[in-house]
Amino acid sequence: MDEAGFWGVVQRAHDAAPDDMDRKCEALKAELAKLPAADASDFAVLFDAMMDKAYSYELWGAAYVIRGGCGDDTFSDFRSSLISRGRTCFERAMADPDSLAADDLDEDTWFYEGYQYAVTEGVTAVAGSRPARRSPHPDRPSGQDWSDEDLPVRFPRLAARFM
Repeated sequence: MDEAGFWGVVQRAHDAAPDDMDRKCEALKAELAKLPAADASDFAVLFDAMMDKAYSYELWGAAYVIRGGCGDDTFSDFRSSLISRGRTCFERAMADPDSLAADDLDEDTWFYEGYQYAVTEGVTAVAGSRPARRSPHPDRPSGQDWSDEDLPVRFPRLAARFM
């Protein structure tokens, strides 16, 4: 499976249940069940790669503003929820995290804890296990760190909506 295939699976699950994360997780597992074992394993590898790609101070700052604080576990939930929205939303947020201010999602959807578990459950059901990561999770986020005082300047649209 290549990246386009990965995003196709994610998009089909999103389209099946765009505003209900529990149903979206079930839709994702159903999509994964249609794949050969090798493709399901590749999906997990690509999911990890997207989680790592989104491990940036910019996105963490946006999540911090949206939630009014955001620790490491919560930021992991945020990144997996962002992936669940599909390629267009993911790439837009990667290019301009402040653009998330235009999205109409509630806090439960922004920081849903189960999507990454649905990946593991779906892949394991098809392939027998989730493959090991091909590279370790980064030690620290990419980009420039921020302080609380920086956030309204770095994310003016998010700050106007959530602060």
